[in-house]
Amino acid sequence: MGSSPSFNTDADRYDAWYDTPKGRVLLASEVACLKPFLQRFPRPSLEVGVGTGRFAQALGIGYGVDPSSRALDKARERGVKVVLGVGEALPFRNDGFGAVLMAFTLCFVQDPSMVLREIHRVLFAGGGLVLGLLLKGTPWADFYAERGREGDPLFRTAHFYAREEVEALLKEHGLSVTSSRSTLFQPPGLEMYREEEPVDGSVPGAGFVAMLAVKAGGR
Repeated sequence: MGSSPSFNTDADRYDAWYDTPKGRVLLASEVACLKPFLQRFPRPSLEVGVGTGRFAQALGIGYGVDPSSRALDKARERGVKVVLGVGEALPFRNDGFGAVLMAFTLCFVQDPSMVLREIHRVLFAGGGLVLGLLLKGTPWADFYAERGREGDPLFRTAHFYAREEVEALLKEHGLSVTSSRSTLFQPPGLEMYREEEPVDGSVPGAGFVAMLAVKAGGR
């Protein structure tokens, strides 16, 4: 979520949430959903919107980029090689990565088309973009959208997309969706959560969906 303008000042607070019992369980469920897709592709790998490096560390992603210097300090402490920058102008060479992760970041970027164009540029032929999404119209996206309307400094800038919108954006930029996985069927607002086993496919109502999109040229 590191691409939000507020994340530089609130990085410590948002990062600390992952150390709560709820945060640990939800992170574990989301990591389990994303991991098989990332394992299909050769390294090096990159996370766009790496934030404090929680997902990168858990998934073995070596490189990260984010506009929040405070968040990057934490990601660096977690062993991620980080660069200050934005997804719209990735500071990396062409065809440099086997996989790129965007976990929650798509809903915060200012120009998704430019970001996807840049991701296509830095991916190997046959490389994969793995997206972690809260899809529009699902309970968790609605929950955070409401928090944004109430003035939450992170989610007031969020724009949630329907699956069809995401697929159209990806296709426009040379990335073809090949697989999806779903998790987080428990509703928002519970006091306690259990870790969930992800299921294949994009299941209606799932709180978290991982989508794999591949750049033409292999796999």
